[in-house]
Formats: sequence, structure tokens, C-alpha cells
Amino acid sequence: MIYHIVRMSFKPEITPDEIERSVERLRRYPQEIDVIQAWSVGRDIGGEFDYAAMYALADIEAYEAYLNAPWHLQTDAVGLPLVSNFVSFDLTDDPDAAIGEKIAELNRRRYENHPEVLGLVRGLDSYTGSGVPE
Repeated sequence: MIYHIVRMSFKPEITPDEIERSVERLRRYPQEIDVIQAWSVGRDIGGEFDYAAMYALADIEAYEAYLNAPWHLQTDAVGLPLVSNFVSFDLTDDPDAAIGEKIAELNRRRYENHPEVLGLVRGLDSYTGSGVPE
């Protein structure tokens, strides 16, 4: 299982309604992306981030399907311009010693195949974690 987790803070000028619409898109992921086995989206407590999301994915194939799902790509297009700081990381019990490299390769290919997402990510004030472009 791979638990993909993201944390984000919104730009100060973003309205509460815009934030709620963005967070609601994250909450709809399980209805739109069928490889998600479990999930949680909510306020991020105890740090410099406003919200966080966790999506549980069975394996690397599910992770790839999640990354490239049309709903995910559409959410990036409307949501990332509202975000200032972003962190992504993955927790896994997969015994494959190369799982980290495989996740990095999936992200690399995603940016190659979807340069508009790469542009949005590069426009963030800060981005750290497992999905950072090279």
C-alpha cells in the first residue's frame, strides 16, 4: 500500500469560498478516481499548512493511475494557482527497495507528458517532497 499525502497553504488573497471549492475537489477524488482505496481530507493542525489530504493506493500501478487521472489533472489546473506552499510525501509498506525511484519516475513522466502541470508546480512559492520536479 502507498499512502500519498499532500499538505498545502493557500495564498493570503484567496477567499474562503475559493478555498472551500478547492478542498471540495480533493474530497471528490474517491468518486472520480477509482483506484483510491481509502482517503482523508481536512484541516492541517499544528503546522504552517492549512489543509492536507491522504489517498491510499494499492500499488505502483494504482499510483500511476491516480497521478494521471483526468480529475487529478483538472484539480491541479484549478487548485494549484491558489496555493503558495505545498508538500507531498509517500508512506509505504511495499517491500520493493526501488519503490522510491519508481515513484520519482512516475512523477518525472507525468511532468514530461503534462508540461502544464510542471508549469503550475514551478509557480508555487515552495514545493518539497516526493513529487518535486528535477
